[in-house]
Parts: sequence; structure tokens; C-alpha cells
Amino acid sequence: MAGIYIHIPFCKQRCSYCDFHFSTTYEKYKDEMISCLASEVVQRKDYLSEDEVTTLYFGGGTPSLLDIDHLSEITNAVKNNFKLANNCEFTMETNPDDINPEQLESWLKLGVNRLSIGTQSFREKDLDWMNRAHTNEESIQSIQLAKDAGFKNVSIDLIYGLPEQSLEDWKDQLQQAIELDVQHLSCYCLTVEERTALKKWVEIGKLVIPDDDVQSMQFRLMKDMFEAVGFEHYEISNFAKPGFASQHNSSYWQGEKYLGIGPSAHSFDGVKRRWNVANNQKYMKLLSTGDYFEEETLSQTDKFNELILTGLRTVRGVDLVELQGIMEIPASVSEQIQEAEKRGWVEVSGNCIKLTGQGWLMADHISSAFFIV
Repeated sequence: MAGIYIHIPFCKQRCSYCDFHFSTTYEKYKDEMISCLASEVVQRKDYLSEDEVTTLYFGGGTPSLLDIDHLSEITNAVKNNFKLANNCEFTMETNPDDINPEQLESWLKLGVNRLSIGTQSFREKDLDWMNRAHTNEESIQSIQLAKDAGFKNVSIDLIYGLPEQSLEDWKDQLQQAIELDVQHLSCYCLTVEERTALKKWVEIGKLVIPDDDVQSMQFRLMKDMFEAVGFEHYEISNFAKPGFASQHNSSYWQGEKYLGIGPSAHSFDGVKRRWNVANNQKYMKLLSTGDYFEEETLSQTDKFNELILTGLRTVRGVDLVELQGIMEIPASVSEQIQEAEKRGWVEVSGNCIKLTGQGWLMADHISSAFFIV
């Protein structure tokens, strides 16, 4: 089992709340970039050995900006150089304003069977300050259009902890998501990154971010509301109806092999991690030289820490036998686990350790406490 991620590094605008390397020169470089993405697929056809590809993910950036010919060029390169499973989960990220009946039909014909729609928020004021190109009405309409076209696996993104977002505001957002009857939801807490417009706005008081207590209440409300209507909380930020957990993202958390294509894309072959240069121009210039990436071989300590980090994020938890198979669990780590259990942050049952409801709110802190430094 293995997955392939294609990073499409084009976007309509630079988002006001992050500093991701979006390219605003889509028309100028699109042909060259698509050619490079297809070329890298061919160059790396042996990366996953003979493993069957069970997930294909077009992310970005904004893959839905590409016309069907460009999408087909990349997809065909993958199909011609890798063995795709018959039931391969083929996801494409899309903006609500890029969705129309014609696009949906072309994506279905291409083989896309899962859409991840970047709704972000159902409040116009949130979409405005985030500089999103779509409206709330377009978000709702895009979801209905996708369902009408025949997509039976639709995921949407929502953000909480937004400026001036009360608990009641968030409850309304969650109720709207439930009523839209999608199969999957990814809900992330807003983070204020250094050297971003958002950071500056918060510092000067232009925007006020809810404090940690409010964000914690928003998280608990989200968990309670979604689970009450049958969603499984299978990873800290992800909820799915039974049978609709993201296979692609789950493979990351379970340590499966994956191939990343495009600027800044990461790959893992089971032994080494590899990441491509992030800058679009450097990527296109260096691809033919083979000098467009860096890599590292994971040490036993790296593997131990990564299993802790990824496993605790999921409802599956961490198998202590599997952890012990990597290396002997140090006494200091065992003590930290016992302390976390006393505090009610984790529960240990048999050979499995999982976060409790309280622990979900402190996942990064708890994981780092279990790391071997």
C-alpha cells in the first residue's frame, strides 16, 4: 500500500492569514510547471518499488484551477508509471467558486472520486478578512452541486478560533455543516504564524483572537455535535461518517509509504524522508539536474518519536508493542506516560495508549513529553 500526493502550486491569491508559497503567475508558468510535475512522476517511477498505489491526492495550491487537459497530463503520467488499485481513493482539493456542473463531470471522468472543498467558514465576515474568493452562498451551492453530480465522498474544511468568533457563532457553523450532509469534515484551529499579516493585525489590535479557554470550548462543542450525529472523531482535526475516513491522510499517520510530487512536496519510502525545494522557480530550474530535493535517513529515535507523534493524533492510538519493536522504551518515557495517565490525559489499555477527551486538547504537549530527546 502506498499513496501519491501531487502538489499543484497555483492559487488565485495569497491568503491574508498565512505565508504559503502560492504563485500568482498561473498563466505565465502553468504549462512549464505541469510539464515538470509530469516529468518528476516519470523520474520517480521506481520510488515506491512495486507497491500498489491505493490513494492519489491532488492538493495545493488550487488543483481546481487547472483545465482538464493539464489534469489529464498529470493523471496519465501517474497511471502509466504506477500500479493504481482498482478502488484507489482519488481526492482533489477545490475552491467552492471553481465548482460547476461541467467541471464536476470532467473530474468524475478523470477518475476523481473524492472532493475536498475549502469552505473555511460559513460567515461572510470571516471569508472577507481571510481574502477568500468565494462567498458563503457559493460554499453551500458547491456542496450541493457536487452531490448532484454524483460525488458520494465530499469533505469540507472549517476553521475555528477565528477573530471575534463566539461559541454561538461556531455552533451555527457546525450546524450548517451537519445540515449539508457531507461525509467528512476537517476542522482546524487558527494558528498565528510569525511574519504574516495576521500576526501583525493581532499585535496592533486590528483582530482579536479567542483565548485558549474559548478555543477549548469550541473544540469540545465540535466533538460533541459531530459525534451526536454519527461522525467518528478518528484524528484530532478530522471527523468522518463510518467508512469515509481519509485513506490518504490516514496512511501518513500510520507510517505508510508515500510519494510527493511538486515544489515543497514530501516523500517517505519507509527508510528515508525526502522533501523538494519549495520555491517554484528553483523547482522548475533544478528538476532536470536532479538537485531539487534534500533527504534524511530516519534514526531509530526518529522512528520512535514519529510513531508517538502520529499515533497519538488518532483514535487508533499507539501500540506499545510496536513502539517497543523500534527500540526499548526508556524509563523516563514510561514515567511520563504514567504521569499523563494519572492526570487523565491518556488511557492505557492492554498494549495501547490513547489520548482521552481532555488529552485531545493537549496532543502536541503530551506527544513531546514522550519523545526521546
